[in-house]
Amino acid sequence: MPDVPQQVKGKWWHRWMRTPAELRKLGVVGINMRNARFLLPNNPRALYRLVDDKLQTKALAETEGLSVPETYAIIRSPHESARIEETLAKHAAFVIKPSRGSGGRGVLVIDGREGKNYVKPSGSILTGDEIRHHVSNILAGLFSLGGQRDCALVEYRVRPANEMTEISYQGAPDIRIVMLHGYPVMAMLRAATLESDGRANLHQGALGIGIDIDTGRTVRAVHHGKPVTRHPDLEIDLIGIQMPGWDKILDIAVTCQEMTGLGYLGVDLMIDETHGPLMIEVNARPGLAIQMANGVGLLRRLEPVAAQHQLHPGAGHSEKIEYSRKHFGASGK
Repeated sequence: MPDVPQQVKGKWWHRWMRTPAELRKLGVVGINMRNARFLLPNNPRALYRLVDDKLQTKALAETEGLSVPETYAIIRSPHESARIEETLAKHAAFVIKPSRGSGGRGVLVIDGREGKNYVKPSGSILTGDEIRHHVSNILAGLFSLGGQRDCALVEYRVRPANEMTEISYQGAPDIRIVMLHGYPVMAMLRAATLESDGRANLHQGALGIGIDIDTGRTVRAVHHGKPVTRHPDLEIDLIGIQMPGWDKILDIAVTCQEMTGLGYLGVDLMIDETHGPLMIEVNARPGLAIQMANGVGLLRRLEPVAAQHQLHPGAGHSEKIEYSRKHFGASGK
């Protein structure tokens, strides 16, 4: 069987059913190739702790002057978990997430209050006991990498810019940028649908929307691996939408590579209506569905960057952004 992205198996596998030669021609990168050629040689194991723990990542980002969601509280013990409602008393809206979670697992978004209860973006209601139970599960390591005991972060609930709310069903969309040696190589917006229950998770039915690296405009969209041009629930056109603050988004992405030292990584951001682009997290093992969202195999961008890095290992921050915009924009993909 050809080495295809793990994410496209199951529902999406038939859309990528190609011969190995066809996949190579398309430049499709699968799990095995990603790991062997790009991830393992460029990501020293000792650096993973900097991004696998969101507390450490945020501390690094703040040291670099990057904008991140404000931390309201860190819950580390059952005693603090039992008093979570006292901790949350000052905040009508917030996000609770595991510090060592991955893939969006364990993230709980609260949009407001209804009496003593809490309202999710979907409109469903949670009681204080349910909030405490969720935090207890985080502390027990239910959502963490390797099942290790964890702590819970309570953060500012990002209020997406208008351009973002218009193309995402209830939930806040996020932007993923994949990087190699500090060069942005591919970008994607993940937007929620009714099917995904307001979550920007492609496996649960969210939209993957490719973004032009040069302009920050959306160029292609997929839903369950099938190309679409309109949101299935909102009937909004998905192509040609300008991401606000695109220059800053690219700058944040490159800074994340510099501060972590990882050679191959994914940077996740959200665009807040008040604070602009915010760095949400850094991923040392970014998935591969971004290729479908853009309709371009990653190898077509990773190989030129690997060659460029070999020729110019000392390239600076701005040079890397300039190179990526020139070579990976819509006209040069």
